[in-house]
Amino acid sequence: MAKTIIATDKAPKAIGTYSQAVKVDNTVYLSGQIPLVPSTMELISEDFSAQVRQVFDNLTAVCEASGGSLNDIVKLNIFLLDLSHFATVNEIMAEYFQQPYPARAAIGVAALPKAAQVEMDGILVTE
Repeated sequence: MAKTIIATDKAPKAIGTYSQAVKVDNTVYLSGQIPLVPSTMELISEDFSAQVRQVFDNLTAVCEASGGSLNDIVKLNIFLLDLSHFATVNEIMAEYFQQPYPARAAIGVAALPKAAQVEMDGILVTE
């Protein structure tokens, strides 16, 4: 099994013992992205909508670095501090994805790194 490590400066650098993504054959495993601005490594804002958009922008950058796009994601996991924001995530996700949408899970969590309100990871398949 040959693994290719995916890294781009258009997404936040890894802040731990992980890679932004790992590609095996045509499957890419995306590490969790929180709403950090890549150039500053600081949270975009306290505003929830801004945080969701930044996470999707970060995921977009890693997908593109792997040779794919958001629409190649087959499974998306969303981690939320407050599940009442689920409708907002749906609205913003519709701006970034086209049908057919990926399989998805939304999970309520007690805390996220750097006090983020949202984190997402996923799996994508490239051609």
